[in-house]
Amino acid sequence: MYEIKLKDEYIKLGQALKATGLVSSGVEAKEVIQEGLVKVNGETDTRRGKKLYGGDVVSYNGEEIKIED
Repeated sequence: MYEIKLKDEYIKLGQALKATGLVSSGVEAKEVIQEGLVKVNGETDTRRGKKLYGGDVVSYNGEEIKIED
């Protein structure tokens, strides 16, 4: 499991995937999100700009990202 410590109030979904290295670029993040391969708190989300807050958990490709306040 990856953990991202928030510096601001939130981080966007595409940014979180890039920050952990699960995707190599913003274009790749956009593609996997729009293809429905990413879940936020157990629900598929197709919005690259989805705002993630402390406590949110992102799942992609067998990996999880936990967002920390």
